[in-house]
Amino acid sequence: QVRLVESGGGLVQPGGSLGLSCAASGSILIISNMGWYRQAPGKPRDLVATITSTGTTNYADSVKGRFTISRDNAKRRVYLQMNSLNPEDTAVYYCNADIRPLGYAPSNYWGQGTQVTVSS
Repeated sequence: QVRLVESGGGLVQPGGSLGLSCAASGSILIISNMGWYRQAPGKPRDLVATITSTGTTNYADSVKGRFTISRDNAKRRVYLQMNSLNPEDTAVYYCNADIRPLGYAPSNYWGQGTQVTVSS
C-alpha cells in the first residue's frame, strides 16, 4: 500500500533548472531517511542526495552547490531542486525512502523513476 511517486522530470537546456518532487502515500507511521538517486544508461544507480527526518543533508560531490534536497514532513514529500544542469546530469532519477507502514516493520522503498534529460 505504501508507494513513492516521482514527478517533475523532463527536458531542460544546459545551464537550466528543474525541480523534482516525490510523494509518499499509504498508511504510514514514520518516514525517516529520504533521498534521490539517479541512473544513466549503462551506468549503476548512484546517490544524488539524502535528507534525514530532522533535515540533515548529504550530497554527491558531483552535485554539491548545484542541487538542493528538501522535504515537507506534513506533506510526506521530498524535493530536489536542480540548478546549473549539464548533460552529465541526464538520467532517470529515483526517489528513495525508509518508511514504517502502520502495522508493519520498517522497509526501504523506491519510486518508479522520472526521466531528466539535459540537452540543447
